[in-house]
Amino acid sequence: MILRRALTCSRLSHRVALAPSLARWYSPTIYKPDGTTHTVKEELTPLAKHIRDTILATGPISIAQYMQLALTSPIGGYYTRGQVFGQEGDFVTSPEISQMFGEVMAVWYVMHWEMMGRPAKTVFVELGPGRGTLMDDIMRAAKRFTSFYESIQGIHFIEKSPELRKLQHEKLGCDWNVTATVGDKNDTGKTPLSSVSQHYGGLEVGWHDVLEQVTVNRDCVPLVMAHEFFDALPIYKFEKGESGKWNEILVDVSDSSTTPVQPTSPAQLRGSLQSTSSVEDSSTSHFKFVRARGVTSNAAMVLRDQRFDSLFDKGDRVEVSPESARVMIQLADWISANNGMGLIIDYGVDWTQGDTFRGIKNHQFVNPLSSPGSMDLTADVDFSYLRFAANGKAKCYGPIEQGSFLHSMGIQARLQQLLQSTSDNKVQKDLVDCYKRLTDVHSMGRVYKVLAVLPNSSEGAPIPFAQPTANSS
Repeated sequence: MILRRALTCSRLSHRVALAPSLARWYSPTIYKPDGTTHTVKEELTPLAKHIRDTILATGPISIAQYMQLALTSPIGGYYTRGQVFGQEGDFVTSPEISQMFGEVMAVWYVMHWEMMGRPAKTVFVELGPGRGTLMDDIMRAAKRFTSFYESIQGIHFIEKSPELRKLQHEKLGCDWNVTATVGDKNDTGKTPLSSVSQHYGGLEVGWHDVLEQVTVNRDCVPLVMAHEFFDALPIYKFEKGESGKWNEILVDVSDSSTTPVQPTSPAQLRGSLQSTSSVEDSSTSHFKFVRARGVTSNAAMVLRDQRFDSLFDKGDRVEVSPESARVMIQLADWISANNGMGLIIDYGVDWTQGDTFRGIKNHQFVNPLSSPGSMDLTADVDFSYLRFAANGKAKCYGPIEQGSFLHSMGIQARLQQLLQSTSDNKVQKDLVDCYKRLTDVHSMGRVYKVLAVLPNSSEGAPIPFAQPTANSS
């Protein structure tokens, strides 16, 4: 009897465990006996309610405003959470895949530090540092180059998320006893502002909400890294109408009388992730995409450049990120003024696209308007737009494909070193798999691009780039 009851419970547990995975194949629509239907909406979370109330009070909002609220709102924005990276999170970045990525980046900085005449003082500045894994790998590799390592005066992180700041604090081995925080410095639950790294000889580490807050001495050369930073900056989306004027695509509440716009098709999304049915079925969401009835102020301001009228036909869509341009302008000015160097690494192309805005959750593409705050929101980076913003302020090289960059910088040699350091077949297989994922054209090797930024005064192209790319679209 006891055995039979145990087996019954085991079978029941198995069926219950299967239920959530099967549920997504069922329609959320309730079909009533009288022929009418009712669609069950997803939970209205506090953040979703805040966005809904905002729209009801002011009218449909831009995609840029929706992204800002969904990603950074203190009410429940996505980046106020901590564990969003890695296998246990919603997506995996290159540094989380293998130490080889950060080690190769360290070599690039060392080589160009040498080319610049080995300046006595440098400082690392990373925009969007995630969990701090990339900087930790760079610093660990930098230790092998004694003179370069001794030139590093500190690390600056551009990071708004309190939870991610804590993870970065932990990754670099910062000391809470000497950490300045927002609030009582003895409370380790507070947000770090500055500290020192025990892993790296008491090196000073600082956190900032925006790049403008970073101050660097004139004799200190900034070494800038922006890895998967620009893809999460807010975008505006527009569609060229029959009259030739640009109509903005906005976000409205789903039960309004406005006509919805077809969301991004899964076929249009590029990358290594899989699409789920929720991209196609947005009926459970509290929000929908709509077209503005007239020309919005955003359309008039963002699309002032003549190229948007000359390069696109009726029915075309474009995604534009003025915030990306603003950051790029400041970055270019800053690098030129301080004789620095920078790398921008992200997924995207060297032209303007129109349908790449998506949500990423549990390593899959999902409807970006579903459950705001529960997923990452991104769009492909338009590298031509970044270069255009840097025009006359700094020299831009590339973008080139990530796989090509890593191969040129010696990732295969590093892989061979690591393979020879272990006789464990499983470890060796994992190393090869990670290498392939980073470099293969069918994985991250082609989708991700690398753009180098150097001062206008610099001479010669940085390795492994050719001559400067024209800073225009």
